[in-house]
Amino acid sequence: MSKLWGGRFTKKTDQLVEEYTASILFDKELAEEDIQGSLAHIAMLAQCGIVPTEDADTIKEGLLKVLERIRRGELEFSVSDEDIHMNIEKALIEEIGPVGGKLHTGRSRNDQVATDMHLYLRKRVVEFVDMLHKLQEALIGQAKDNLDTIVPGYTHLQRAQPILFAHHLMAYVSMFQRDIERLQDSYKRINILPLGAGALAGTTFPIDRHFVAEQLGFDRVYENSLDAVSDRDFIVEFLSNASLIMMHLSRLCEEMVMWSSTEFTFIELDDAFCTGSSIMPQKKNPDVAELVRGKTGRVYGNLVGLLTVLKALPLAYNKDMQEDKEGMFDTVKTLQGALQLFAPMVSTMKVNRDRMRQAVNQDFSNATDIADYLVGKGIPFRQAHEIIGKTVLYCIQNKKYLLDLSMDEFKQFSELFDDQIYEVLQPEQVVNARNVYGGTASGQVTQAISRAEEVSAKTADWVRQYLER
Repeated sequence: MSKLWGGRFTKKTDQLVEEYTASILFDKELAEEDIQGSLAHIAMLAQCGIVPTEDADTIKEGLLKVLERIRRGELEFSVSDEDIHMNIEKALIEEIGPVGGKLHTGRSRNDQVATDMHLYLRKRVVEFVDMLHKLQEALIGQAKDNLDTIVPGYTHLQRAQPILFAHHLMAYVSMFQRDIERLQDSYKRINILPLGAGALAGTTFPIDRHFVAEQLGFDRVYENSLDAVSDRDFIVEFLSNASLIMMHLSRLCEEMVMWSSTEFTFIELDDAFCTGSSIMPQKKNPDVAELVRGKTGRVYGNLVGLLTVLKALPLAYNKDMQEDKEGMFDTVKTLQGALQLFAPMVSTMKVNRDRMRQAVNQDFSNATDIADYLVGKGIPFRQAHEIIGKTVLYCIQNKKYLLDLSMDEFKQFSELFDDQIYEVLQPEQVVNARNVYGGTASGQVTQAISRAEEVSAKTADWVRQYLER
């Protein structure tokens, strides 16, 4: 069968050109969305009297049969038919005859493919919100189990101040909440219908774009036909959001890798999420966390790649824009893989509370509290800072920690010290002294968990609402 667009040509397309320009090897991912859009389009053509109702019914039945063949894996896609749109249209015509050619009335592959990608990403965004929500639930569960677990807090990867491990985990809940909100906000820019824009200028047929939008569950239609077929902002925005999600996952991965090392021994990852060594029988490698950390780079690359493709493209559609799909599909697959594994990896993680407490007892992360203690006695903070700096130096030189010092030793540095200092230096006291909104005090963290659970319930409602569309 000749090309569906071949009337103007006198030569066959060179085989190498067919292979180079074809997109079917990757855009077959859009098969269901393509048929979904076509079903709404043919319903509109019948509604507007552009195609006879009996022809529309035949086309609808044919599309559903093609869809079943695709789902059963029985439809062989051909490079010579270029893309998913032409492959499906050819299969439709083979199924029901020449009447199948009426399906493409009033549309172009330009507005068709844009519609497919809007439908595809719309679904993926809801799925990713759901996956992030499940990850948040896993983190909140660990936080609730560790409300009395104290761990060193770090800056510059140096011990800084003791904090609740729950507080540390809730920081990631906040990060992923921002990711959820970005995805939810992007939904309104994804949920716009391009179909009806034609190749670039609209169509001469009296179509009803708003009817199609209603059929497909779009909130609105593109206002400008040129913009409709050339806009890929919604994909760039998704890739940007995905990059931020992967960055947040990667940061947590880095900590999990460190925490599970012998040098830290703060956590142990479940055997189901680790692998061994082919030569060293003692090894238990945190490969999932490492691979998520590594795959972050490919998601970044897909974002930069599409931005580069779109740079300086004139309106409207250009073949360059075929390069918008592979990076999008790859990012979806990469993010799906990471998020599917992450929630169970977090929920099954074992926390070594005793080791964390030992680490807190063997550092100087309570030093700031002594400075604050002296400030409470009337000494300016800068002077108190210097006093405690000298006290810490004395401890290092004498292989002691602050709680090891006698009162006589404390008084070498300031006569204002009294027995209250030993209470001030206790890790629980240090943690609970930070009783400000957003702080690490146990009461504040408990409230933060409650607030997060309220937000989590709203996210679950949002997911249910949009999955039903």
